[in-house]
Amino acid sequence: MSVQSIVDQVSWIKRPQGQDAQADRSLTDTVSAIIERVKAEGDEALKAFSQQFDKVVPAQFEVTAHEIETALSEMDPQTRRDSEFAIQQVRRFAEAQLATIQPLEVETLPGVHLGHRIIPVQTVGCYVPGGRYPILSAPVMSIVPATVAGCEQIIACLPPGAHPAMIAVCHLAGAHRIFKIGGAQAIAAMAWGTESVPVVDKIVGPGNAFVNEAKRQVFGKVGIDALAGPSEIFTIADDSADARIIAPICWAQAEHDVHTRVGWRPPASRLPRACLRKSNAS
Repeated sequence: MSVQSIVDQVSWIKRPQGQDAQADRSLTDTVSAIIERVKAEGDEALKAFSQQFDKVVPAQFEVTAHEIETALSEMDPQTRRDSEFAIQQVRRFAEAQLATIQPLEVETLPGVHLGHRIIPVQTVGCYVPGGRYPILSAPVMSIVPATVAGCEQIIACLPPGAHPAMIAVCHLAGAHRIFKIGGAQAIAAMAWGTESVPVVDKIVGPGNAFVNEAKRQVFGKVGIDALAGPSEIFTIADDSADARIIAPICWAQAEHDVHTRVGWRPPASRLPRACLRKSNAS
């Protein structure tokens, strides 16, 4: 079956934004200019981009101890319990995973020693998306494994307009320093350093198209985890499935980016529209 014949069978309930080759080239150029300006101007460039993209310039980029205490005190109790549970679960798996990774040294011939050592990344930068919605799982996924690995310094960057609960979860997950810097400029700051932000050895964490492109461009200067997204999720279910369960699973992916693809496989004729109604009502 050809790709076109498959596309012809698709019934769109709500069509996602399409890819645009010209827009992709423009994105590459825009991100390159952001990186170069941050390299040249440091914090002054971060202030300008914060005003341009986030419409706010923090009094200082690094989150203070008082701001962390306030974020924790104002955090919804159930949200905190849920976040701490998630942190415990991720830490539990990361610790079990680390236990399987052991150093090795073997003398294959007299005087010939082969092996490997387990050495944590010294300084890691965790990008935490959350400009549109508070994605509380994001800092858990990137920061907790870094704490288990034994990284000496864990830096977190999140958009200045992010919900205070995001700051709280960054702290609970184990970030040593948190900065209110978002987008491609945050990636540039962590890769090249500014007056406020230290240079990191590796950058991890998901983000939008600008963040993803920035990670691609700084790779080599620093390490990165992967180039992620846009997300795709495909649900195979019939009309007996509960839209209250399926819809949040789809939202969790759809919130990542306007290019996210959310699909359903027939015979679930009722389910997609029921999920969309749930989404519009929330």
